[in-house]
Amino acid sequence: MPLRGVWVLTLSVNLPGPVAASRLCAMGASVVKIEPPGGDPLARMCPGYYQDLSAGQKVVRLDLKDQQERASLDDRLEGTDLLLTANRPAALGRLGLSWTELHARFPRLCQVAIVGHPPPDEDVPGHDLTYQARFGTLSPPGMPPVLVADLAGAERAVSAALSLLFARERGQGAGYEQVALSEAARTFAGPLHQGLTTPDGVLGGGFPAYGLYRARDGHVALAALEPHFWKRLSQELGVEGESRQDLERIFETKTAEQWEEWAADHDLPLVAVRG
Repeated sequence: MPLRGVWVLTLSVNLPGPVAASRLCAMGASVVKIEPPGGDPLARMCPGYYQDLSAGQKVVRLDLKDQQERASLDDRLEGTDLLLTANRPAALGRLGLSWTELHARFPRLCQVAIVGHPPPDEDVPGHDLTYQARFGTLSPPGMPPVLVADLAGAERAVSAALSLLFARERGQGAGYEQVALSEAARTFAGPLHQGLTTPDGVLGGGFPAYGLYRARDGHVALAALEPHFWKRLSQELGVEGESRQDLERIFETKTAEQWEEWAADHDLPLVAVRG
């Protein structure tokens, strides 16, 4: 376990911070999660997910606006290697938890601060839905099935944590890094903005060997992107050239599950689309 012996304290609730804390815990870190008196909202919205993300961590509820309980947090920060936050910087400042104050009192403490937007807009509110809306990865009126900004931001927070801890161990001192969820959304929108996943793009429907096809029941996802996969698929199905119409006609002859079994037998990247 690469992070065995590393102590992490997290003040983050909802999703990005808890996902990052769960990843750090899985790497061996000892994680203490501080929740507000009312608990983590995720526990009410999705109890099962909350339990999964909190597994292996010590959960403590503190009212950080209470002087005595705020002092308890300082006691816990002694000896902590990494602080993970997902609060707006202004709110942390009001609690005496700005990076300047923390670094002066706990010189070995690193901090990863998950925020909505990069400077100078760190205190501008937002959530996954607004970040995706800004960078064009929504298809109204449908809601996004994947929380791209939150989950990508969580992975960025883990990378930032590992980088800070590594730098400290190499004698560069404890550091601070902000992770902006809107920037994670911007990065994940890159393939769309570059035309790779637009409807006529290679990965958006413009290449017949990479797409979704209706089967006798349901759909299949075909990803024969590499030339050797496309060649084998064409040979096995008797398709000449890159004809979407031929593939549509052929895939409608069997069920999605049958095509998945067929693809496994022929070492081809094709699976049934599941709901």
